[in-house]
This record gives sequence, structure tokens and C-alpha cells, in this order.
Amino acid sequence: MGGRAAAVLVHGLYHRPEHFAPVADGLRAEGVEVVVPELHRGSLAADTAAVQAAVDALEGPPLLLGHSYGGSVITGVRGARHLVYLAAFVPDVGESAAALGGASPQLRDAVVPGEGADGATRLDPGRAADLLYGDCPGPLAARAVGLLRPQAPGCGRGVPEHHGWKLVPSTYVVCAGDRALDPALQRTLAARCTGVREWATGHSPFVSRPALVVDLVAELFGTVSART
Repeated sequence: MGGRAAAVLVHGLYHRPEHFAPVADGLRAEGVEVVVPELHRGSLAADTAAVQAAVDALEGPPLLLGHSYGGSVITGVRGARHLVYLAAFVPDVGESAAALGGASPQLRDAVVPGEGADGATRLDPGRAADLLYGDCPGPLAARAVGLLRPQAPGCGRGVPEHHGWKLVPSTYVVCAGDRALDPALQRTLAARCTGVREWATGHSPFVSRPALVVDLVAELFGTVSART
């Protein structure tokens, strides 16, 4: 497969591309071209289109990594060489992230209704640190919480029109210490993927253990290269 190794990293709800900065820097140091699109486009279809545009702009098929809701996004994107689902949703035909469920009661309690006309919600920062970054040192968790942004409603109810995991190799990473997305649901969704890993991390290893993510992606590029 020609072209430089490339990875597209897709964040989840409430997050920003900046949350993936340590992983992006680590992959670039390994010679991988990295793109981290900004989501929050208002719907799953719009978020998917933004990532599709990033994929189409690359020389060759990239590895796509989706975290949490980002799994729904990468599922609908065409042209990937490998899909990585990091504590993420892997929807099948007619399924949405919301329909699959799995959000912990603590996560649901942490959602603060918006006051604006757009109905956007946010996460209570006092609860988000423990839920999303509970395995991070305090200052690192505080920085990650500070990057969180409000989220428009409805994205999680979107249903992908394409299901890439049925067509290309995929790897699921179960985060066994996840306090936001039920690890039992993660293991069920992982059965849809080609390969499965399980890490003893919380919901956001790209913050708490970025080297784990970098090493996995580098390993998968080696596997793909050997097979192509």
C-alpha cells in the first residue's frame, strides 16, 4: 500500500482535538502523519463528513482511531485501512450510540443541561475528572477537564449509513477501569471487531497513558504493512 503511514484520531463527545495532543506528538515522532479533526458539527452525519474530508485529503488509506462516540463516526467513514475502537461504540445497521446504551449512572448525573437556545449540555467539571480521567494525576486530569467543551444534543442518536468494520480489519480496546462507558458493553461490542485488547485504564488512555496508544497504533501499522 503506497503513501506515508497516516492516522486520523477522532475524539468523543465534549472533547477537543487537543486532548489527543500527546498521542499525536508521539505518532509524529514515529514518522506517522496525524490528523485530528474537530467534531461538534451538530450531528453524526456532519461529524462523519468532516472526518471523511480529512481521510479523502490524505495520500493513502489511513488508520482511523475513534474514542467513545468517535466510534460511531469512524464506523461511517469510507477508505480506512484499519479501524481502532478505543472504549468506543461499534454500531451495526440501524443502531446509534444512544440505543446501544452503556453510559454509567455517574456519567448521566454529570451532564448539566444547557441554558442556551441550542440545548447544548456540558459536563460538571467536579465530576468529570473522576469519570473520564480517574487514573490520571490531579494536574493532568484538571488540564483535561479544562479542555472539555459544551456538546450540542442529538449526535449520539445518529445512525451510521456505512459500517466500515464489516469491510476492513478492526481492533477494539476495552478499558477495564472505565467509569463512563460500561466495560461489559465494551466487551460485547468488541466481539464485532477483528481483534481485541484489554487495558486496565480508565475511559481516556490517550490522556492517562498516551504511550500505550502510540505503541498500539505503531504495532498495527507494522501488521498492516506486513500483510499488504
